Amino acid sequence: MAKLKNGILGAISGTLGPVVGATWKGVHYVRMRPKKKKAKRPRTPAQLANEQRFKFIQQWLVPFYPFIMVGFKNKAVDRTEINAAYAANHKTVFSGLWPDLSIDYSKVLLSDGTLPGLHSPVLSRIDTDTVKLDWKNLPSYHAAYDDQLMLVLYCPELQMADGFIGGIKRNALTCTFQFVKELEGKMLEVYVGVTSSDRKRIATSIYLGKIEP
Repeated sequence: MAKLKNGILGAISGTLGPVVGATWKGVHYVRMRPKKKKAKRPRTPAQLANEQRFKFIQQWLVPFYPFIMVGFKNKAVDRTEINAAYAANHKTVFSGLWPDLSIDYSKVLLSDGTLPGLHSPVLSRIDTDTVKLDWKNLPSYHAAYDDQLMLVLYCPELQMADGFIGGIKRNALTCTFQFVKELEGKMLEVYVGVTSSDRKRIATSIYLGKIEP
């Protein structure tokens, strides 16, 4: 209960609604009444599993960051490219409950947009550390001859990605890529995308399948 010691305009002593009046060394002051701390409820198994799932997916995306920053540039409206990539993948790619999560690599998206992708891309391994990609020419009003490729190779065992963005144009119809030595003899998941030369337009990435050791 509060007391007005010197009338309605005087100092407050005690609690008055959300404030507390007090005096210290003859100085009258008012402060907010401290809120009662609510006891934290223990996290349920479902909440803990959901938190671990979120953390796992965020960490899983890390090797793809250089490609995601280009592939989801146009989707980063009021959010980051990483958040856009998370939103595009977490419901379709990952299934099950932590720690028994499964990953469907065929549904992974590393870019998302309206630019036409490559027509009939075919990937082959031509050496222990080299892959070859061929595709067909299919003229499109919305595509340009100088659109550039984005090729991504991912090793689930090492949680490591390699690839490139740019340098190979749409009208080349073929390219080879020598990946890092660490990926030799490993099973690889491979994706291809296309960007405009100014990076303002992007195609939705295509899953090219697995490359066996």
